[in-house]
Amino acid sequence: MIEEDTIKLLRECDAGIKMGVSSIVETLQSVKSEDLKKYLEKCKAKHEALKEEIEGLLEQYHDAGKEPGAMAKGMSWIKTNAKLAVDESDKTVADLMTDGCNMGIKTLNRYLNQYEAADEKSKEIARRLIRLEEKLVAEIRQFL
Repeated sequence: MIEEDTIKLLRECDAGIKMGVSSIVETLQSVKSEDLKKYLEKCKAKHEALKEEIEGLLEQYHDAGKEPGAMAKGMSWIKTNAKLAVDESDKTVADLMTDGCNMGIKTLNRYLNQYEAADEKSKEIARRLIRLEEKLVAEIRQFL
C-alpha cells in the first residue's frame, strides 16, 4: 500500500508540475513587467528542478509519471488565450497564474489526504510543491 500510494502521489505531483510549467510558458510572452517575468521564470526553474527529482523517484519504481489530463490542459489553454486576447496585461497574467496556483494547491492537498500511506519523502515533495505555489501567489499579488 505504501508503494502504491507513493507512486500515485508522485504521479499527481508530476502532472501538476507539467501543468504549471505549461501555464507559465503560455503566459510569459504576454508579460510586460520585468519583475513579474522574473518571478515566473524563477518559479518555472524551481518547478523543473522538482520535476527532475520526482522523475528520479518514479524511475526507481519503474514508472513513467503522468501527463496532465487532456481536458484540464485544453480548458486551461482556452481560458488563458481567451483572457489574454481580451486583455493582454500583467494583471491578467497574475490573475490567471493565481487561479492556477490556487487550483494546484487545493488539488495537491486533496492528493496528500487521499494517498496518506505514501512515504514521507513523497509527501514532503508534495508539500514543497504546495509551498512553491503559495509563494508565487504571494509574490505576484502586487500585479493583480
